[in-house]
Amino acid sequence: MASNNGRNTSEIFEGQTLLYRHMFAFVDSMSLKWMVELGIPDIIHNHAQPITLKELVSTLQIPPSKIYHVQSLMLYLAHNGFFERVTIHDNTEGKEAYALTSASELLVKGRELCLAPFLKYCLHPTSVAPFNQIEKWIYKEDLTIIDMSLGCNYWDFLTKNPAHNKGFNEAMASDSQMMNLVLRDCNWVFQGLESVVDVGGGTGITSRIICEAFPNLRCIVLELPHVVENLQGSNNLTYVGGDMFKSIPTADAVLLKSTLHNWDDNDCIKILKNCKEAISSKGKVIIIDVVINEKLDEHEVTGLKRLLNVVMACSLNAKERSEQEWKKLIMQAGFESYKIFPLTGYLSLIEIYP
Repeated sequence: MASNNGRNTSEIFEGQTLLYRHMFAFVDSMSLKWMVELGIPDIIHNHAQPITLKELVSTLQIPPSKIYHVQSLMLYLAHNGFFERVTIHDNTEGKEAYALTSASELLVKGRELCLAPFLKYCLHPTSVAPFNQIEKWIYKEDLTIIDMSLGCNYWDFLTKNPAHNKGFNEAMASDSQMMNLVLRDCNWVFQGLESVVDVGGGTGITSRIICEAFPNLRCIVLELPHVVENLQGSNNLTYVGGDMFKSIPTADAVLLKSTLHNWDDNDCIKILKNCKEAISSKGKVIIIDVVINEKLDEHEVTGLKRLLNVVMACSLNAKERSEQEWKKLIMQAGFESYKIFPLTGYLSLIEIYP
């Protein structure tokens, strides 16, 4: 039976399900935040085996009136892939328990790969609240939702708020630790190089990983002076305070990890031109960033890339780019050629040559 809008009843209810799912999607993020704030991944990890609800609420000292609510959150997080529901046997009795998954293992504090700082920063009220301004933002020339909500651009806000800047650097550092996995599969990228400049390299986590993998490679981290002023280098790692829009230290290669997606096309061209001046005719620029490719990517991966594109657009008037958009930037900056390689679940590696 068709309704007055031409769709059958089944289609209408499918639409309602999709609509409600996204209307309440903020609960997904807040459930993750709750899980990390209570340290549940750490509790399960330290328990050394799957944990029952009774054991979990006892560890957390949850009031009896809230035990059901903890259960509802755990069941929902398990449904979304953050816990695995398993059966453990105590004598002859089987009990349901929760085990970590590959996703929640990344939230266990103190491990080499831990994205908890990144999650906490992204879900901080200061990071989330500006997105209530999207309706107004779309009509404002040049302004970002950060400009509208906080009264200044994102980078100025970090400079003016040391505590928030510290959280940002910790978040970026935790994300950069994932490079450990990447280097195992693409160490060929740095072979034959004597020096590399990590532009916008934050506190240098990525460069430290590269230095450990290639002890004979000299790494230079270029960052804003207030970011690197108290950081200590090593035999093959140096920190330089500067501005990538003005100049970049000379080296065999320049690394831009998740940097260019923070800037609009005009700014990216300026940065890339400075990169070209910093390397020799036999050098290269190494970009690690998102490349949107709906034809090749799985639906979920494209969804993540499109989501990140919205975040960058709203927050920084920047964007994630397709191969054609990357090609346009590269050629306008004066480079001759490029190659794109798959890197991680959602990041690609782009090598560009002068």
